[in-house]
Amino acid sequence: MNVLSPMRRVPASLLIGALALGLAACGGDQPNITDYPNTTFEHRTEFNAALDFLWDRLLLWGTIVFVLVEALLIYTIVKFRRREGGPEPKQVHGNTALEITWTVIPAIILVFIAIPTVRTVFQTQATVRADALQVEAIGHQWWWEFRYPQYPGLVTANELYLPVGRTVNFALVTKDVLHSFWIPRLGGKRDLISNRTNYLWFTPDSAFGEAALNGMCAEYCGDSHANMKFRVFVVAKGDFDSWAQHQMAVAVPHRPADSTASAAPATVGRAMTPSGAPVVLASQAGAVPPAPGAAPYTGWNKPLPAFVVPQTPVPAGLAWSAPAGDAERGKQLYSMSSCIGCHAVRGNPMSVGNIGPDLTHLASRHTLAAGLYPNDTKHLALWIKNARAMKPGSIMPTLGLGEYDPIMKAKVTTGGLSDQQIADLVAYMQSLK
Repeated sequence: MNVLSPMRRVPASLLIGALALGLAACGGDQPNITDYPNTTFEHRTEFNAALDFLWDRLLLWGTIVFVLVEALLIYTIVKFRRREGGPEPKQVHGNTALEITWTVIPAIILVFIAIPTVRTVFQTQATVRADALQVEAIGHQWWWEFRYPQYPGLVTANELYLPVGRTVNFALVTKDVLHSFWIPRLGGKRDLISNRTNYLWFTPDSAFGEAALNGMCAEYCGDSHANMKFRVFVVAKGDFDSWAQHQMAVAVPHRPADSTASAAPATVGRAMTPSGAPVVLASQAGAVPPAPGAAPYTGWNKPLPAFVVPQTPVPAGLAWSAPAGDAERGKQLYSMSSCIGCHAVRGNPMSVGNIGPDLTHLASRHTLAAGLYPNDTKHLALWIKNARAMKPGSIMPTLGLGEYDPIMKAKVTTGGLSDQQIADLVAYMQSLK
């Protein structure tokens, strides 16, 4: 039987390996963003460009070192392999020149690695420009709160709006345990550490235009770490200004069928001074308030990419009979319930809680439960009914009458809400556009 010797099998193995790598590199057409929605290799910001540059350099030098070392290793194995009848190898107890050589070479390699690394560290840690948009990103178990200090009263949850082409500076803090703020297509991860504020800044590149993106927590933080997501909407500067004006306003119930709605359209969804004039802040350089009578920009109004739309299934056994709700009854119920102890709704003096997300403009958001579910009637009702079944570890209590609370290990009886009461609450929540 003709069997290749071990040494003759080496070239054949190397050839097979090279062919396999070549085939892996020919994996089809040029990939698009739907194939890799959370890629970090898009240069949408100077932060991502800097990290990509560093990655390329380290990969280049690492590959060169790997090839050289492996070539020397193979050469040594072949040349100095044991041969039948060969002499005993010469015993070496020290070689000063060789020891200096293998100390100097790694030092030189480290210099080539250190220079671009240190340069990137200083570049990404530099002081942000003075006119940057300031955003406070606050991590909770397990949801995100975003505050815009330059826009009084602008607080939102799990949806972050950024103007294209403007530098944004994030102040990152946590209310409980360690979290990590990450928008893969915009910037690198940065941790949220207890009793400390970390900072991260970047500029969404205007060359890429508007985009809907995914954000997430990248540091294990408990039961629902994987469910701590958020959405990022990079929008035109004019749309951002209009959105900010709308978000600063108090909650005004949105009634599309109300015949009186056209009587005072300029006041709906806009922040006002006591005299009734629109608020325009000095920090809003170049901001143009919406024209009188113009519909406010309440949020992303283009089709959402599939990779941004939540796909989380509803837990088995959780259902809702879907009766018609009444927003006015829902407001009265909400204002007398335990909801007001956890949530704030500007314009509702009874609702001033700060434990859970601000609900002032809940209906303008696209997702619920930190990006787990779409913000529609069905999922909002089921969330109110049994949030702890919808999201493990949620501190929001189970409210549905007869529902099993997975944390309390008991069914809700006294004080539970019927499907009709939940429908009324949903109608009220959905009126807060």
